[in-house]
Amino acid sequence: MNHLTGVRRLKFMDNISGLQLFQLMKPVIFLFISIIFTKSHLTRGEIGSFEMFMFIAGFLTFFWVTGIIQSLLPLYHRNRTFRQFGENHAGKSPEIFNAFLLITFFSLVTFAFGHSIKNNFSVFHISGNVPYLNLLLLYILLSSPVCLIEYIYLLNNRAYRIFQYGLYTYGAQLVLVVLPIILGKDIIWSIYGMLAVTGIRWIWLIILLRRYTLIKISPEFIKEHLYLAAPLIITTLISGSGQYTDGIIVSVVYRDPDQFAWFRYGAKEFPLVLMLANGLSNAMLPEFSTRAYMKEALAKIKYKSRRLMHMLFPITMFIMLFARWFYPRVFNPDFQRSADIFLVYSAMIIPRLVFPQTILVGRKKTMITFIAAIFLLTILFVLIDHRIIDIH
Repeated sequence: MNHLTGVRRLKFMDNISGLQLFQLMKPVIFLFISIIFTKSHLTRGEIGSFEMFMFIAGFLTFFWVTGIIQSLLPLYHRNRTFRQFGENHAGKSPEIFNAFLLITFFSLVTFAFGHSIKNNFSVFHISGNVPYLNLLLLYILLSSPVCLIEYIYLLNNRAYRIFQYGLYTYGAQLVLVVLPIILGKDIIWSIYGMLAVTGIRWIWLIILLRRYTLIKISPEFIKEHLYLAAPLIITTLISGSGQYTDGIIVSVVYRDPDQFAWFRYGAKEFPLVLMLANGLSNAMLPEFSTRAYMKEALAKIKYKSRRLMHMLFPITMFIMLFARWFYPRVFNPDFQRSADIFLVYSAMIIPRLVFPQTILVGRKKTMITFIAAIFLLTILFVLIDHRIIDIH
């Protein structure tokens, strides 16, 4: 019976679809949270404070979390430190354990840096005593390492477990974040809910580390990992910072949580596009790490990306046509202006469904992506003054 169940699960999803489904859950859950917030007793300013909390947490961590994890995928079982002598670790991975140490170290550095500047930190005209700042730093410290969980399952070919983990934890997140608001509580209780879910994920992570990793600290592997990750971290910071740059400009120019709320509700790419594209890209990285399977991997990503284009282009065009109609109805009339920002961000579907970075990172050619990011940064500096003027 267990064997038959495993066969059914294998047919139901592979690593790519499992990771895509997992990454789709996050924006869907946050969409439900956003809708409930706008229908509740919360003011737009209180919603803006919660959005700023999540914005800063993402801004301070997204680039190095992404760089470390994406560089781990092609190094898994294919690195000089552990595999050059054909070491056998009985199915347990020292690579994942050392990646955990690396990402935890970056979390501690970010946490310490945040504490060192918190008395000079300013948001919405508030300096030195920013609301929820201590909770924010604690959330950053705890939430970053748990991003490894789905990739531990991915590297061990446990696609169904990725889906199962997402279903349980994102379901718990929805309940713990919105239930206090439904009960008439203050927004801080939703932040406590986010921290509670992170605690659950930490327990899950520790169980997986004991099951799938070999506790073996290797400065040599960490050095090898950092050598591959550093260009990716900088590249991700540059190429992925557009939304965060826009958010910083809006928060500095307006300094108003009300304005920040309508910006954040609009500054979202269509979730289905973002998550399916990222899921495909990350799941394919290990397949490009060896030359022997390049031809098959290229054919696979070409087929998968074409299917995504055929499905997502028509859906996105339909959503864009009716965005101005459904925004005030799904949220409330105060968020009508958010639809215009959403239309701009929806155009990002075009570069999202082209995957040269997947091939380059999988082949460990991260310096090429770094050079491309520097070129992008140059263009951003040229245009940023005009963007500030447009906001005024």
